[in-house]
Amino acid sequence: MCKLKDTDLGIRKIAFGEKRGKMAVYLTDGREVIVPISQFPEIKRLNSAQREDWMVLDDQFFTFDAISKIYSVKDILHA
Repeated sequence: MCKLKDTDLGIRKIAFGEKRGKMAVYLTDGREVIVPISQFPEIKRLNSAQREDWMVLDDQFFTFDAISKIYSVKDILHA
């Protein structure tokens, strides 16, 4: 888990399409963080099908099959 301000945070789910040009990241503490995809150029270049092929690693990181970059909870919260 990612330790931020005495809170353990993990990633439960990632979703696209709810708001155009945005990515929703659902955290284990119940929060939903909406970030602009433009902050993540590699993700922005993915097509819809590729964006659906994501995976969470060790609860605090996520990536996509089509790219090699790994993102963390900190990347989302600092976007």
